[in-house]
Amino acid sequence: MKIFVLLPRIPYPLEKGDKLRAFNQIKQLSKHNEIVLCALNDDSKVSEQDAFHALQPYCQSINFIKITKPQIALGLVRAFLKGWPMQCGYFFNRKAARKIDALIAKHKPDMLFGQLLRVAEYIRHKKLTKALDYQDIFSFGMKRRADVASPITRPIYNMEYRRLKRYEAAIFNDFDVKTIISEPDRALFPHEKRDKILIIPNGVDHDYFKPQEHEKLYDLVFTGNMSYPPNVNAVEYLANEIMPIVWKTLPEAKLYIAGATPDPKVKKAASDKIFVSGWIDDIRDAYAQSRVFIAPMRIGTGLQNKLLEAMSMRLPAITSPLANASLGAKPDEEILIGSNAEEMAQHIIILLTDKERAERIAQAGFEFTNRVYDWEKATERMEKAMASCY
Repeated sequence: MKIFVLLPRIPYPLEKGDKLRAFNQIKQLSKHNEIVLCALNDDSKVSEQDAFHALQPYCQSINFIKITKPQIALGLVRAFLKGWPMQCGYFFNRKAARKIDALIAKHKPDMLFGQLLRVAEYIRHKKLTKALDYQDIFSFGMKRRADVASPITRPIYNMEYRRLKRYEAAIFNDFDVKTIISEPDRALFPHEKRDKILIIPNGVDHDYFKPQEHEKLYDLVFTGNMSYPPNVNAVEYLANEIMPIVWKTLPEAKLYIAGATPDPKVKKAASDKIFVSGWIDDIRDAYAQSRVFIAPMRIGTGLQNKLLEAMSMRLPAITSPLANASLGAKPDEEILIGSNAEEMAQHIIILLTDKERAERIAQAGFEFTNRVYDWEKATERMEKAMASCY
């Protein structure tokens, strides 16, 4: 098949979950299909040249479409007036739509494949076979953010939640193939035929994220895009509620916060015992230099790639019931689960003081991720569904 892939962001560098998913799916799909890539670009800091070189081995054609701040502003106004989700308005504009139409007409693809509902408006009405990767249940993720928002911002989040819920359902029948990242996300989907959505989990590159011998400089590590609100919330939870309990027993315990574009709230958490790195060239160094991985997620949806990477590098991991609902690891065997700050802190103390327990959890988690999470197997299922419609 010739597949026209439309993305809301250039899938490189791989510092965000949607970029990581898109890059690896393109890589796998390219083995048996021709890929025409079209990616929107709202980030002037992204090197299109570097991205082009990284993607060139997998794509027949690569096209980047810049969206400017005035276009974004106009799109947000249009979305507000039309009742669209604001993030759809953010990414949609008529100039980009004309370029996308021209590319589709030029390449004559067999299949259109959009990632995230942010790009659905560009292709939902095309008379071609179409697939959409919802990835996460955006509406419920927004609801969780509304639940912890300030009284001033809560009405805005609630408005976006209602719009996302309507839009997720409204575009459902426009696509022949629908995919999502996990069973919990699908179960929350606002459509009576939600079971028709294919669950396509993420994978992890086990040859890249493999155990390393390295001096341990930190006791605990948390990674991710540190401007992403669920990660910002997790850092505040760690710094203000979890670590103070840990320090009562282990006063010298050090936490490493590693990830791009740290929010001011994340930077504020830095201290002599909490190191905030910002962007690092090789995220594997953060894992290898640390004894324990923690992802205390309280909001957000979807599968946490950071957990897959850490466990693939044989780090014992701690997370929340919310994050493990998508991951599916066995509590107390392959991972430790904490429902509150006290439980999280006690798990940290156990793994830092009981070497045998830590090694057992690390090995079981390593075997779990290697057994269950594989990009090739996950993408193959999606490719078969696409081929059956073509």
